Amino acid sequence: MALPSVVVTDRLRLELWDAATVTAIRAGERRAGWHPSFPRKDDADAAGLWCDGNLWAPRSIVFEGEAVGSIGFFGPPAPADDGVAETEVGYGLVEEARGRGIATEALLGVLGPCDADGVRIRASIAPDNAPSLAVAAKTGFTQIRGTNEDGELVLVRPLP
Repeated sequence: MALPSVVVTDRLRLELWDAATVTAIRAGERRAGWHPSFPRKDDADAAGLWCDGNLWAPRSIVFEGEAVGSIGFFGPPAPADDGVAETEVGYGLVEEARGRGIATEALLGVLGPCDADGVRIRASIAPDNAPSLAVAAKTGFTQIRGTNEDGELVLVRPLP
């Protein structure tokens, strides 16, 4: 499966990071078209997952022409214990962008192509992160696999 380099939803553009973007994020730079609070620490951490040409890498969540967060996978899908292709997703927004359905819309935007190609998605979320747990619930993450080594809940979204 090949995700598009740019995923477009009703209100968002999910733009795959390039080398210049990753360099700027790692350096803590602020660019035109970036919210003043972007990149966050989590975005800088996500830059560590970036690899040139990898369509499963991090992306900017662009809302009203401004990067307000990031979304991406922790690598390309690999067979899970049951043989189904699976990968993990991570997402986050600057505080000022929260509460508008942006994370839900962004997540649904990347889940559509995964569903179409039979890739199951999981997410690890801190049990006290109610907003992220709500986003996961709204987007179909219904199975709990327990917790990871960081104490986060490991949630899985079954394939449709």
